[in-house]
Amino acid sequence: MNYPNAQHLSDIELIQRYKTDGNSDWIGVLFDRYAILLLGLCMKYLKNEEDARDSVQQIFLKVLQEVHKHDIIFFKAWIHQVAKNYCLMQLRKTQQHVQTELTEVNMPGVADIEDDQKAKHIEKDNMLEHMQEGLAQLNIEQSTCVKLFYLDKKSYQEIADITGYSLLQVKSYIQNGKRNLKLFLEKFSTKS
Repeated sequence: MNYPNAQHLSDIELIQRYKTDGNSDWIGVLFDRYAILLLGLCMKYLKNEEDARDSVQQIFLKVLQEVHKHDIIFFKAWIHQVAKNYCLMQLRKTQQHVQTELTEVNMPGVADIEDDQKAKHIEKDNMLEHMQEGLAQLNIEQSTCVKLFYLDKKSYQEIADITGYSLLQVKSYIQNGKRNLKLFLEKFSTKS
């Protein structure tokens, strides 16, 4: 992005700039800010990492289209609701598809359905465990900055104040930590 101070802008400032000039880089900053949160939310509903990752991408495409239609005051709450609605819609589509298949094929037993649900819960637990393992694999600077930024929703400046790192170091630690965490998680998604 050609705007070095964009990370310091509030969600509302980023939205206003996007509405003003149509540059999707502003929404990209919001994407970076909320991607992990949305991934966790999508995992909660969809119980499948690949579906969750695809959904996060679709949600942000939807944001690009919908943001002009709304007067958003609290972006985090708004994107949370958009993501929740999107996931519920995906579940309805899947449920309709499954019901159609069940009527066309022999109905599985209750035990088969329960086994499938247990497998999905195990898969979700494994993904969250891998995410924790991945955070533990990061060096202390990256781990600290990633946790403060994504989990505690601290700004770059707040992280710099807390840790004593410079703003440039904070940004670097977050970017590198996010990349390393993604690479770590991809090892597990290719195994499944």
